[in-house]
Amino acid sequence: MADQLLTSRTRGFNSAEWRVIPGESSRATPSPSSNGAGEKNFTREVETECLMKVSFGKVMLANRLGPWLSTPLKLRRRTLACAVNQDAEQSFKYTVEVDKLIDKLRVASSNQKDYEELASHLMSLVDRLVHKTNEKIESATDVLREIIRPVVVDDEEISWPPRDPQSLVLMEKELAQREQEGQLDEGFLSEVNAQLRQAKEDGDKPGLEAMLQKVLQLYAAKVLSKRSYVYRGGQIQKTEAFLEAVIKAPEQDWNKLLLDGLQVGKGDIPSEDFYAVVKKRIERTLIRTEGGSYQQRILIEYLNGIQSRAEDIIKVLEGKQT
Repeated sequence: MADQLLTSRTRGFNSAEWRVIPGESSRATPSPSSNGAGEKNFTREVETECLMKVSFGKVMLANRLGPWLSTPLKLRRRTLACAVNQDAEQSFKYTVEVDKLIDKLRVASSNQKDYEELASHLMSLVDRLVHKTNEKIESATDVLREIIRPVVVDDEEISWPPRDPQSLVLMEKELAQREQEGQLDEGFLSEVNAQLRQAKEDGDKPGLEAMLQKVLQLYAAKVLSKRSYVYRGGQIQKTEAFLEAVIKAPEQDWNKLLLDGLQVGKGDIPSEDFYAVVKKRIERTLIRTEGGSYQQRILIEYLNGIQSRAEDIIKVLEGKQT
């Protein structure tokens, strides 16, 4: 059932689907009598073919990695490279190698064999790039399926919250395990965001939408809870401890925690102090995460959600007091 609910974003790639390779009969192969003109035509045609293949290959990659298209232009090339493999340095080397081959192709000699070897090497690199990206997307989808599997009942529409509370506990445990294994990377976060966006556009799967939102909330809480700022100079920072308690709590428990902890409610934490620690945590998160990444966006949205909830509660309580 989980397999059916998630929108398919991967499909097999083969040469017939994306390569723009004219048949052998269409090539302007130089004849002995054509001298420089024939070689020149062949040079131009091979170069055009290779550039078309590389450009089209990159377009296909961009289409398959839809969420990356919303990133600024300066980040797109780096994002495509990082999507190939978690080893960013190796991915960058692939991209540089492709660029060098294109430049070499433009200035190479008019020898037909040289061009054929260069073209073959170039397309081999593009093949590897596409294959690795395809594997990455499929892997992210599989991880997401396993995380949501405990809350998905066969042949039933997803209801949220789950009818069986234990299934949510199992989902949290699965997510924590995957996070510990390093599987919740940018590819995974991209997949969740893509599925969530599709669920919102469809508008007929509120349960799936709420479940995917929960996955992102659990991820944010898990990552933000890894680093604590409660102790400073050997003393407990009360407001920081309160914020960390809210971060770790389920979203449905925020109202009660904020009411019990804030001074405007039943607690003793001044609103200004709480806003200050939230702002400080946002600044720390921005520094410690990669700019423009899915991780950064999800963590910041989670912290902003806590602050917005606190602001709403404070406005209501202050209105009653006046």
